[in-house]
Amino acid sequence: MNQLLNNATEILILLFLIVTFLQSGIDKVTDWSGNLSFIKDHFKNSPLKNSLPLLLAIILVIELLAGAFMFVGIFHLATTGAKELAIYGVQLAALTLIFLLIGQRLAKDYAGAMTLAVYFIITIFGLFLLTK
Repeated sequence: MNQLLNNATEILILLFLIVTFLQSGIDKVTDWSGNLSFIKDHFKNSPLKNSLPLLLAIILVIELLAGAFMFVGIFHLATTGAKELAIYGVQLAALTLIFLLIGQRLAKDYAGAMTLAVYFIITIFGLFLLTK
């Protein structure tokens, strides 16, 4: 119980990120064609337009890995205080957000890019807390 109290902020940030990334990954798995259709329309004028299925698959894998590492990381953090797996998950989440930001900027979706900044700030704050 002491580990939960000592790491409450980190665990809440991890839960937020798990919901964000696992939901996104699961949505891509369950509605691949819908996601790909949306992405193709969104990026129709970008230099990425010919690589979209591969890029979407890469994002999917990283999102699911990030969510899994953070999920197991919460258990380790709450039981032993070990932070390594949670840190790996948060680092993968940050990398995913950077990849998404690059895509949004290339698609000239500046409002979408700005939205990602909020997620990135929360992610970096979580990484800061986990590595202090």
